[in-house]
Amino acid sequence: MPTADIVERLRNGDRRALARVVTLIENGAPQARQILAQLHVHGGRAHIVGFTGSPGAGKSTLVMQLARELRRRDQRVGIIAVDPSSPFTGGAILGDRIRMQELAGDPNVFIRSMASRGSLGGLAASTRDVVRALDAAGFDTVIIETVGAGQAEVEIVRAAQSVVVVTVPGMGDDIQAIKAGILEIADIFVVNKADRPGADQTAAELRMLLSLDEQRKERPWRVPIIKTNATTGEGVPELADKLASHLASLRASGTLAERSGQQARSEMLALLQQALLQKIETTIGPEEWQRLVEAVVERTADPYTTADELARRIGLTPAE
Repeated sequence: MPTADIVERLRNGDRRALARVVTLIENGAPQARQILAQLHVHGGRAHIVGFTGSPGAGKSTLVMQLARELRRRDQRVGIIAVDPSSPFTGGAILGDRIRMQELAGDPNVFIRSMASRGSLGGLAASTRDVVRALDAAGFDTVIIETVGAGQAEVEIVRAAQSVVVVTVPGMGDDIQAIKAGILEIADIFVVNKADRPGADQTAAELRMLLSLDEQRKERPWRVPIIKTNATTGEGVPELADKLASHLASLRASGTLAERSGQQARSEMLALLQQALLQKIETTIGPEEWQRLVEAVVERTADPYTTADELARRIGLTPAE
């Protein structure tokens, strides 16, 4: 299908065209870059929301309930669920999230599972490209649900405008992860499974951590802590309200444009890095690469001189 045709069909709401573009993106097809380049000018309208949190925190159920709530508000919702990769096929273990199948029949909801394929930070390498396609297709909110939580999970900031960190009562590891760096990326904290004992204590611990963050005190947005029960939907309307308030705050303070600039910079650097790695792979074969590595290990060569020589071969000027 010609690039111009598939772009036009996607923008007109053709789900088959959208699914085709997402497949091209995941497969790294050359046509995908041409399509994405044309779609870029038509984006910038969707609210990109990232969900992260420890496995077992109920993120998938919470995302499903939020999607229902947003549909009640007449929003079109895209969901990208980044799953751990199958060790055998490289595909997403959970497929298209069986728990979300009841939403799959809604023409205004698009759900896609993507395998992380070992990508650091819990995001598949092509996640941002799929977000761009959903944005250009006219979805009002695009939700990215990541694999888990931890220091590497801060990568979600490079893709989302609003980051929701989900924790549950009785999981001390969650608080430790928050101390390790998640605190800085959260725009909204959710204490899910709030019917369990310890929900109030968990919320209190989060409030204490936030009160100790001096940088937070200088920002216009005050991070809310919302207690939810994803099974019943309790607290989900409040979560939807806070997400809308956060987006409004980003726009009013000029932070949205600042974040967009940081994300564009990060994306271009990632694309340049990818191009550089491809150039290295086409210039230096695996056998030669192995010989160079062995020479450094055996200390018959040093990594600095070797890297400088390789940089010259691929057309780069080594640092003096």
